[in-house]
Amino acid sequence: MSDRLTRLLGIEHPIVQGPFGGGMSAVALAATVSAAGGLGSFGANHLPPDDITALVGELRSAVPAGLPFNVNLWVPHPGERELRPSAADFERLRPFYERLGLPVPEGYTPPPLFDDQIDALLAAGPPVISFVMGVPPARVIDEARRRGIVTLGTATTVDEAVALEQGGVDVVIASGSDAGGHRGAFLRPLAESLVGTFSLVPQVADAVRIPVLAAGGIADRRGVTAALTLGADGVQIGTGFLATAESAASPVHRAALAGPEARITVLTRLFSGRHARAIVNPLIRELAAAEDTVPAYPVQNTLMRPLRAAGAARNDATYVNLWAGQAAPLSRPLPAADYLKSLI
Repeated sequence: MSDRLTRLLGIEHPIVQGPFGGGMSAVALAATVSAAGGLGSFGANHLPPDDITALVGELRSAVPAGLPFNVNLWVPHPGERELRPSAADFERLRPFYERLGLPVPEGYTPPPLFDDQIDALLAAGPPVISFVMGVPPARVIDEARRRGIVTLGTATTVDEAVALEQGGVDVVIASGSDAGGHRGAFLRPLAESLVGTFSLVPQVADAVRIPVLAAGGIADRRGVTAALTLGADGVQIGTGFLATAESAASPVHRAALAGPEARITVLTRLFSGRHARAIVNPLIRELAAAEDTVPAYPVQNTLMRPLRAAGAARNDATYVNLWAGQAAPLSRPLPAADYLKSLI
């Protein structure tokens, strides 16, 4: 087995904990994974610059000295910052707000600017930065290299992997359609970018010279072994770590991952305006006819945020985005260090 990934990242085992956005990441989880010899990660896409600065400080204090950790951001798609909700977008969700006793939002505030986020992150200097949804700008890659920060980019197709390598990232994550959470397709429409992990990995390994991480549909040591056999240098595991004791997933989300409903997942735009794989719940069924009409990310994501938070607080799975990959039934609600050991 090649050790070029472990040497590059400074880790003992070729296992990366997937970063979770939307408040599901936890400093404790990232620190535990890094301390156990993997690469702990934190999804910071939702955080403003000052919070990103503080986050890196927290991670640096929690992770044992000298061990790496990873912070993840989303590369914005052209034009998404200018999107605004219509009256119909508010009205579509009014019944759900009323059921939960929430006021219907009267306005819309765009999320933090990527340029401000990445400037804060680069200044804070985490050992590793990962990206999803596109190729990071050249000035970001150049500055990361100048600061000695390792960069990871996420591809859902071979062409995206090649584009990321040409863009200068150090490692490509080959994320198959089995993976839970948001799909990161950025060169072609989603329908043309749904390649299963174990079809994607060997093709990406053949197409690029940089190390390859396999992601999606991997939750136990059998999946790790298969990915390495197919040419991956390591694996990134999301759902399996989301189910561990240290993750910040809500109790209702954890219960769903451990139950029979985790056997059925779908790609849906309803929670964020961008396709993501989730366990089917009542909201997905009730709004099924609106899949193609809800506004794009980040508008739908912002409108749904109060509903998701209220559902989680009430332990009501109806309104919660139950992100899960297709291998979710193979995950186990263990302490993260024990889960990592089972993979090794």
